[in-house]
Parts: sequence; structure tokens; C-alpha cells
Amino acid sequence: MRVVLKCPVRGCGQALSREASRWACARRHSFDQRRSGALNLLQPQDRRSRRPGDSREAAQARRRLARSGHDRSLHEALAEMMAKWCPAFTTLLDVGCGEGSFVRFLESRHGLELHGTDLSAISTELAARASPGALFVVANADRFLPYADQSFEVVTSINARVHPSEFERIITKTGIVLVAVPGPDDLIELRERIQGGRVEKNRAARILDSLADPFVLKETRAVREKRDLHVAELKDLLVATYRGLRRSEHEAVTALTGLNVTMSHEIFAFARG
Repeated sequence: MRVVLKCPVRGCGQALSREASRWACARRHSFDQRRSGALNLLQPQDRRSRRPGDSREAAQARRRLARSGHDRSLHEALAEMMAKWCPAFTTLLDVGCGEGSFVRFLESRHGLELHGTDLSAISTELAARASPGALFVVANADRFLPYADQSFEVVTSINARVHPSEFERIITKTGIVLVAVPGPDDLIELRERIQGGRVEKNRAARILDSLADPFVLKETRAVREKRDLHVAELKDLLVATYRGLRRSEHEAVTALTGLNVTMSHEIFAFARG
């Protein structure tokens, strides 16, 4: 493995080396890799609850949506942008990887070292079982990404948080950061049925503002399609998006026979300034 992991213990940051299923640093801090292959490096001070991140229900909903091809157009667009801006890349980290659908999309490509990190231990367990050739780590990306400086040629954040200074630290000098956020009209028909209003949400400004200092925007791309979704898929979208399905939402969706839904994303490609 080319990428070096760093010890997450506060004040340490030494390189972790692997021996069988145990990872340890020179100061003897050690971490056991689970049978699934997931490695939990989340420290007590970096969690706000006993089970942070997506619940099992949300993770499984995301998995079902991935199997139905829900994000395929988005993943294909991301892959095209990688090929354009960093054609010879060999190392990638998906920050906020969830249950690992984007890593699975890439794993058939030979020569790639794939990594994913997420706050949810449940999600990383699902991801690791499905992609044993990749390494999935539980960590809080808002605080610290447990990887050595300039570890990755590509860093992705799909519907997840961004940490500009950490992204700048772990990306190589010629690397690329790809951030995908829902478009203003993403799921607008479903949100109208559930929330009673056709309100568009613009998330682009926040991303452009937060990454403008350490990075330079190279490209913006929109991915948009409409799909006919059945009731089970609509429920999974609500669970995955809002991490829960309230009684009123359940009743509103159950009353439908299906819905033609807009799915849109905006993708931003950033390089070092």
C-alpha cells in the first residue's frame, strides 16, 4: 500500500504500520482492523454521539439505491472529470464515502489504490465487505483525515462535508479535488409532496467560498436527469437524504403510486492554487 496512515491519537500523528489485522505507530498506539476490513480510527473526542453518522437504516437505503443505479450518471461524470484533470492518477480517497458505492464503481479499474472514510462505522462496515480491495476508515473528516501529507492524487466529496485545509494537506501538488453537491432542483418534486413547497436550494456558493482560498476552480459540471421512481425507492430517498422517515412523510409517500423525480448534481473540480 502506497498511502501512509497517521495515528489519530491527539498529539501523535506518527505513521501507522500494519501487522496482520493490527495497525500501530512507533508510540505503541494500536488499532485492530475488523473482520469486515474496516479500520476504526475515530477518537472519543471526535464523536458527538455513541453512534455518529448514518444509521443502519440510512446506510442500507443508500445501498439499495446504489444497486438500482441511482447515482450512476453522477459517478460516470466524476470519472470523466478525473480522466480529464488527472489522467494518470493511482490513489483516490472518497471523503464521506457512505456505504462505498463510488469506490465500488471504480474498483474494476486496474492499478488504483482506493480509500474511503466516513463518520459512520455501520456504513464503512458495509463498504469494506463489498470492496475488500479498498481500505475504509472510520474518522471525522471535520476534524482530521488520518493520512500522510500529499497521499492522494484525487480526493472526492460526494454529498458530504469539505475540510479545505485537510484536503490541501493530503492532496498531491498536481492532484485534483472533486466536490459534488445536490443541484438546486434535486428531488424537487418529492420535496414538494413532502414539505409542501417547491423551494430550490443553492449549495454551490458555500462550496466555492470555502475552497476558493487554497484551491483554484478548474471546471463546473451539471448532471441532471428525471426518473420514474416507485414507492420503495421514494422511501429510500427520504431515509437516505433526511436520515429518517417521519410518520407524516411515510403516509405522504405511501399514498403515491410512483413519481417522476428530478435528480441533479453540480460537480466542482479544484486544483492547488
